Amino acid sequence: MTDRQAAKAIVQRFYADLGSHASAAAEVMQSACAPDLLWRGMHPFGTIHGPDAVAAAFWTPLRTAFRDIQRREQVFFAGTNHIDGHASTWVVSMGHLLGLFDAPFLGIAPTRKATFLRYADFHRVENEQIVETACYVDIMDFLLQAGRLPLATPTGANVLTLGPRTQDGLLHARQPDEVGETTLNVLNAMLDDLIGGGLESPEEDLARSWTEDMVWFGPAGIGTTYTRPRYREQHAGPFEETLEFVRHNGHQCRVAEGHYAAFFGYPSLTMKMRGGFLGLPASAREADMRIVDVYRREGDKLAENWIFIDVPHFLLMQGIDVLTQARSLPAR
Repeated sequence: MTDRQAAKAIVQRFYADLGSHASAAAEVMQSACAPDLLWRGMHPFGTIHGPDAVAAAFWTPLRTAFRDIQRREQVFFAGTNHIDGHASTWVVSMGHLLGLFDAPFLGIAPTRKATFLRYADFHRVENEQIVETACYVDIMDFLLQAGRLPLATPTGANVLTLGPRTQDGLLHARQPDEVGETTLNVLNAMLDDLIGGGLESPEEDLARSWTEDMVWFGPAGIGTTYTRPRYREQHAGPFEETLEFVRHNGHQCRVAEGHYAAFFGYPSLTMKMRGGFLGLPASAREADMRIVDVYRREGDKLAENWIFIDVPHFLLMQGIDVLTQARSLPAR
């Protein structure tokens, strides 16, 4: 198991090298990552093996499309993985990649405007290398900013996702173990209620786990909600009514440090359409949701939650190619 601080330093150096050597993504990946790197991305990237392949499929096209990229990090911490009995060490980074959208990306014409690519990364560090990565970029939010989002009106608000209210999400210094353990326990209790209840969120369960003034930062197409009652009204209720829970597939990683925690599942949930979700009709097809959740704890409850869902992949499993649809739309 790699020391948390050593793992943070390796990921920070990797990010710094990516930023300063924008035209040499393959060399940076080769230096920082294991030759058999396992990289999981959102649609259309999927699962990729090896640093050269990741650079060619993701980083080089991204760097070509978006000029002068800045990493605007909002949350950064490291922890040992609850899922494997705390045998592995993972580093979590969340925020935005800000760049000038000056060349086509994923077949979408450039706007020449500043664009905020919302991201969450999980890096497993071992033997002074990154050996596994989950890279979630909110593709739907990118389409929204490009004026090409082919979906119905979201139940929440489409806004630029803010960082923690407390402005303390960058945990560069080591945090006391007991604080992270408390955060993980609060998160696990909430998940026990949620998953054990078949993904239902009655008010009594929400009151046990969430502050009254909670903020839930959902992915584009779903949106952000503020306060526990409005979360129930604008996300949890509509989500439960328009989707049928099939199964929980588990998480690959669940970690905590200080007052922050996060997990990802690839996929986390399998669902069916009852009709209405994202404005779409009912369907008997099962579809997977690849999901990231990042949390901030306040006292004995969760206060803020940032969520990433691979919506394009979920829709593709329903027979809906949202990227193809987006390319055919006139910019708005």
